[in-house]
Amino acid sequence: QGQPLLLIMGLGTQMIAWDEAFCGQLVDRGYHVIRFDNRDIGQSTHLTAAAVPDVGKLLMQALGGQPIDPASVPYTLADMAQDTVGLLDALGIQDAHIVGASMGGAIAQEVAMRHPRRVRTMVSIMSTSGAPGLPPPEPDALQVLMTPTPADRAGYVARAQKVMKILRPGSYPEEEARDLARAERAFERGLNPAGYVRQLAGILASGSRRERLGAVRTPTLVIHAEDDPLVPIECGRDVARH
Repeated sequence: QGQPLLLIMGLGTQMIAWDEAFCGQLVDRGYHVIRFDNRDIGQSTHLTAAAVPDVGKLLMQALGGQPIDPASVPYTLADMAQDTVGLLDALGIQDAHIVGASMGGAIAQEVAMRHPRRVRTMVSIMSTSGAPGLPPPEPDALQVLMTPTPADRAGYVARAQKVMKILRPGSYPEEEARDLARAERAFERGLNPAGYVRQLAGILASGSRRERLGAVRTPTLVIHAEDDPLVPIECGRDVARH
């Protein structure tokens, strides 16, 4: 089947954001590609019994450099890393190449630190160490992060297109042409706005990974764009340095 390669997507984003053509290119290079919906999103388990945290308050704490008690949120990135390892267990895979984007990159880091024998290589894309003092998102990107997800189809699709215009600065006509279809497909697979909030709270409460990154011996590639309004490039450089 090829070498297993597990793709972990970012905050509130379903596995279909890993484009089929991209996955096909990886298969052509000899990989057994696995993508999945993180907990609380898409067609994965929705933790409907869990509380919905006040992320505005948590964000102000985080931006102010104040630590957040992990026990104050339903789950953290460590729990999502355990989900990832549990998926490998369920698939009978001992170890895999782990690739994560944004929140997925942070989850990949947690897997590499907590379960190093399960990771052949790690790729951390547009992610951060979560360390205090790193540049925050730009105001427009921060506003997008905190804007509630509409529950109706038209509202959701319009918001998704707006989000991509802000988070993907510059002109990329081919990608922009796909945004509508991607948003419609995500809506059809199922939304969970409360899950988005719980995921964001989990990120904020997970604290810094900077000190622990030094123990990672897994061959690692860090990828980051120079013009990233949500996770500034200095965050990627911080991951690479440590």
